[in-house]
Amino acid sequence: MLRFCYSLALAGILAFPPFSTAADTADLIYSGGPILTMNDAQPTAEAIAVADGKIIAVGTGEAIKPFIGEQTKQVDLQGQTLLPGFVDSHGHAFLIGFQSLSANLLPPPDGEGENIDALVGLLQDWTKKNQDYIDQYGWIVGFGYDNAQLAEQRHPTRQDLDRVSTDLPVLIVHQSGHLGVANSKALDMLGVTADTPNPDGGVFQREADGKQPNGVAEEYAFFRLVGGMSQTWTPELQDRFVVEGTKVLASFGYTTGQEGRANGQALAAMERMADADKLRIDLVAYPDILEVMDIAPSRSYTHHFRVGGAKLTIDGSPQGKTAWLTQPYYVPPPGQDKDYVGYPAISHDQAMDAVDKAFANNWQILVHCNGDAAIDLLIEAVAAARKKYPDVHNRPVLIHGQTLRKDQVGKIKSLKIFPSLFPMHTFYWGDYHRDSVLGPERAENISPTGWLMDENMMFGTHHDAPVALPDSMRVLSATVTRRSRSGAVIGPQHRVSVATALKAMTIWSAWQHFEEDRKGTLEGGKLADFVILSDNPMTVDPELLDNLKVQQSIKEGVPIYTREE
Repeated sequence: MLRFCYSLALAGILAFPPFSTAADTADLIYSGGPILTMNDAQPTAEAIAVADGKIIAVGTGEAIKPFIGEQTKQVDLQGQTLLPGFVDSHGHAFLIGFQSLSANLLPPPDGEGENIDALVGLLQDWTKKNQDYIDQYGWIVGFGYDNAQLAEQRHPTRQDLDRVSTDLPVLIVHQSGHLGVANSKALDMLGVTADTPNPDGGVFQREADGKQPNGVAEEYAFFRLVGGMSQTWTPELQDRFVVEGTKVLASFGYTTGQEGRANGQALAAMERMADADKLRIDLVAYPDILEVMDIAPSRSYTHHFRVGGAKLTIDGSPQGKTAWLTQPYYVPPPGQDKDYVGYPAISHDQAMDAVDKAFANNWQILVHCNGDAAIDLLIEAVAAARKKYPDVHNRPVLIHGQTLRKDQVGKIKSLKIFPSLFPMHTFYWGDYHRDSVLGPERAENISPTGWLMDENMMFGTHHDAPVALPDSMRVLSATVTRRSRSGAVIGPQHRVSVATALKAMTIWSAWQHFEEDRKGTLEGGKLADFVILSDNPMTVDPELLDNLKVQQSIKEGVPIYTREE
């Protein structure tokens, strides 16, 4: 029986057609550790052979021997585990670069932003160390504070940031990326006063008089502040954002990254860096359909870059309490009554028209919907577009789906909407969702992967960096264990197996991007995009998945990141 199975495996490997002129001789062979293929027909292997940046054979050590030539380099995994390179289901490569150059205000375990005094100190330290940046761009910037994790349980105010500087503008970005705080100097520079009205889809929070802005800005009010700050960004700085962002993604095992909401400046920078051959990974951009008029999607990469489609944002952030719900927030934010349900970022007609435009042009569209009311609108828009354009097969994507209801799951399945969910929220904000945002019952069902599995649906899981670090092992751990910072399990019914969680980071997210024919599994003819982990995620204690380390990331057979001990 063993000989029969071995013969079948060997026959299958040797039946691979030649994929390049040198397909009978490997440039590289990896062996000496577990190889997880994510291919159900051949889940594991002992060795894998690579030529010209593609996989030419996967199988037993004996089966790979015929591909060894005089120039073949044999790589010993030394017991470490090789998998397909991770495909970013949703993130923001450009803004990851911005985050990497800003003051790190993240709370533990990713930073030291535990209270407002700590934020002030971190900003002051960053200012001392980044005088060249300040001299050139004129702003003090910080990223990642989280009011839910601050000891004071509130947002900083302009007065708090005035302690950092009264002469220079200061802007800090909330960990959600949907809110931020400016100091008095920044508000003055950008013309935000007591007479400034709230923009559509945004709020300038006010002081006790109900008029004077307190520095906290939500959604489109916050984006106005960012727009003012970014006026000082030179093309050279924006280019640096792209390069640094892709480096960070590579360090967490992503060989395909995403910029999931590109404006014109970011898009131009990505194109420049691609033309200069500066991208270490494949990068897919989705320009904002309401901001970028000239969108030209392609399924092919040019120097590791392509535009994949368009992005639409319908609402905000649950942890920022700006997501649009059908039922009120468990604890309304300051200044709001008990019936507060958040708000849409755009109008009903804008959403309907944007989805229609994507379908009319056969563009893939990613739609940010955190609240279930926003998801209702997405369902309505896609249903109308499907009826109008029945022959379009553009794989629309629901991004986040934090409060996706059980009755909505069947609807998105029937409409062929691919869900890219955010189970990492169970770690970062699970306790806060339970105690403040949604309450115990609804919090149990954030990012409801279990309901998707009940419907036999594929899904993606993401980090949404820079909302959090693009930590692939944190994504994996949260999807499998759903443990919060406190150790509580948030929605045990939505836990999935390690194999399922890995598929959501590899082959299913490759399918999301129309790249399942070249990425996501280790099979002959696919790109040699690999990640090497410190141990085997299929055999370690699931509670220790977040301790695994990315040892190396490999793009088309070339190492692009190697961990330094």
